Amino acid sequence: MLTPVDPGPAVVACSTCRHDRLSRTDAAGVAGGARLVEALDRVKASNPRYAGIAVQAMPCLFACQDHCTVHLRAPDKVGYVLGRFAPDEEAARAILDYAVHYAASEHGRVAYALWPEGVKGHFITRTPPAGFIAE
Repeated sequence: MLTPVDPGPAVVACSTCRHDRLSRTDAAGVAGGARLVEALDRVKASNPRYAGIAVQAMPCLFACQDHCTVHLRAPDKVGYVLGRFAPDEEAARAILDYAVHYAASEHGRVAYALWPEGVKGHFITRTPPAGFIAE
């Protein structure tokens, strides 16, 4: 049931998420989550700035009310679930830009002034790392 992956900073993207609030798939019958994973992979490959961030696909993050969801995580850092993204490169770039700041942060907190516009309003939850709670 569990597959080992690199434990470093990662964007775990739901590969089965809805395309948008009303549609499960796009016109070609592909789930929005699968399209977002494709966009994350393309954007990551286009810029060495993103080399330290893994893109990992996982079926269903159980955030079904919110389409195109991702989980940002890294060891000993607060994690975040974000959603309601369009499954495109603009959203992927905003997610990865935020992830770079997140990975560089001490505990997972990124100053609001550094947030890309594309992630504002997309946060769903934050989760403390094992053995900690957030202040």
